[in-house]
Amino acid sequence: MYEFIEGNLESLTPTHAVIECQGIGYFTHISLNTFEAVKSQKQVRLFIEQVFKVENQSPVSIQLYGFADPNERQMFRQLTSISGVGNNTAIIMLSSLDPDTLISAILNGNVGLLKSIKGIGEKTAQRIVLELRDKLAGRKMTQNLPGINQGSDAITEAMTALTVLGYQKASAEKALLKVSKDLGTLATVEELIKNSLKIL
Repeated sequence: MYEFIEGNLESLTPTHAVIECQGIGYFTHISLNTFEAVKSQKQVRLFIEQVFKVENQSPVSIQLYGFADPNERQMFRQLTSISGVGNNTAIIMLSSLDPDTLISAILNGNVGLLKSIKGIGEKTAQRIVLELRDKLAGRKMTQNLPGINQGSDAITEAMTALTVLGYQKASAEKALLKVSKDLGTLATVEELIKNSLKIL
């Protein structure tokens, strides 16, 4: 089992990377989050999940999934442990939402956001929330909005809503930072979103 592969980034697309390590080129499937993280690098380290494709109860091929952050790999593992969520679906989920937004959606039972991801129906979204909510409850968010108390559910939900509406994460963060300072810690999700939309 590979833990990580480190080497020269020979080629890169939004869906896969080829890493040259000691004369061997490793083709790895990646998410858009990992693509964004490594696209400006010449040398990379990807944390690897090795998956055996099985047909007629026999392994026929090996596929590598690479992640710039071990937390994203752990999220991939947890998603693929859910019935109805395959490797490709998990990659699509991690390409549609960054890991922290995905964790927030699961913890808050935001089935609507999960359903908005291609390939995720209502039953699968509900199953993901049911099976992963307790596992993720103690997991610390890996990214924080600067100057904002990340413990606020209102902030997290407002951020999720703005990104779903199509606003860039950096712009949404900047707007939420200003609005939260103006409105204070008791602001509701609706107030945060409405006031942020006025300045976006």
